[in-house]
Amino acid sequence: MILRAPWKDPAGVAAVFADEPFALCLLSDGEGERGRWSYVARAPSETLTIAPDDPRDAFAALAALIGPARPTDPDGPPFQGGVIGLAAYELGDRTERLSLGRMPNWPDLICGRYDTLLAFDHHRREVLAIGPGAARAVAWLDAAPSSPEPGPLAAEITTPDPLRHEAAVAQIVDRIAAGEIFQANLARAWTGRLAPGRRPFDLFQRLAGASAAPFAAYLRLPGLALVSNSPERFLRVTPTDGGLVAETRPIKGTVPRGASPAEDERLVASLAASEKDRAENLMIVDLMRNDLARVSTPSTVRVPALFEVERFANVSHLVSTVTATLAPGKTAIDLLAAAFPPGSITGAPKVQAMKVIAELEPPRGPFFGAMFWAGFDGAFDSNVLIRTAAFEEADGAWRFEARAGGGIVADSDPVAERFETEAKISAMLGALRAR
Repeated sequence: MILRAPWKDPAGVAAVFADEPFALCLLSDGEGERGRWSYVARAPSETLTIAPDDPRDAFAALAALIGPARPTDPDGPPFQGGVIGLAAYELGDRTERLSLGRMPNWPDLICGRYDTLLAFDHHRREVLAIGPGAARAVAWLDAAPSSPEPGPLAAEITTPDPLRHEAAVAQIVDRIAAGEIFQANLARAWTGRLAPGRRPFDLFQRLAGASAAPFAAYLRLPGLALVSNSPERFLRVTPTDGGLVAETRPIKGTVPRGASPAEDERLVASLAASEKDRAENLMIVDLMRNDLARVSTPSTVRVPALFEVERFANVSHLVSTVTATLAPGKTAIDLLAAAFPPGSITGAPKVQAMKVIAELEPPRGPFFGAMFWAGFDGAFDSNVLIRTAAFEEADGAWRFEARAGGGIVADSDPVAERFETEAKISAMLGALRAR
């Protein structure tokens, strides 16, 4: 069932029940076809949690939760009910068996089956209530939305040691020179505590207003919360008459936005012409081509867009697009297992890069994993969890951690790489500090 209702702001609607376990919001910026749809859901009919010590096949359990494919309304949005969840970075340890450590309290996979949800069409400015509880979902729109009060959200923020990051970058450059790897993505962490009375969703709303992103996400879990302002798609699968078509859009290459239009154009031109950034992007394009080819029909892997520049609130990025048609019998979950974790936040070769990262970073948990939805019709979409903050509730207060990183290649400069992480985290820190 699909019921239509007048437009409401999706973040404002989600704010009313944002503290319920398994409440969520997948928020797009409304720009272009990629940013057309946002989704709000709550109270899943069934949940799945795969803890690090759970011996089950996580991907098989996810496929079972989704169930057999069934048709959806051709006039409806891409997602019309199914499973929404969080795949932590270390979920990849279940396919590569690298004995990775784990971030305390975060499962490898956690998701819910949402038979009823709200879909927000930014282009037509209307809301669609979908599923057997559609009439009930329409009533969610009647609650009065709330906005976070002005002022700082964070009571304290601890900045990571810049020299430590620069030394780790230099070590990776040396290991690249020695022939161990070609590229590795290295991140650093900012930590802190929210002020009394503040909640994780306040950060999500503030980011949505100040620096909207096409793949933003909020997820509330018991004692945990995740806020992501991601600009990056990981994997999308679209059912077509010719089969399931897969797409990935890796981001590699970054410059900050300019203080003036002229400076911004100069920075974008330098990014587009940068041999280092293009090489960094191309390595991950090749890696993702290989990952998609593992479950795709031979000769269907294509690169329809290479080195496109996309601008966001605080940075501009080089973005490429890789597509393929999945082989008969293969599903989006097979693709997820073949390609996880995302190549743009690991490196090349992927397995060895993951080993190097594990030596230099603490366990990543939700950072650089993916938020995803998997539809009942076989459709799938997901982000890369960059520009993300993870929250843990303890003694009545919310502690948080946010990470930012970048791809390290042979000619990376440690100081420049450190500056890049600071440009990427600036919107998150600005929202926490009320700038």
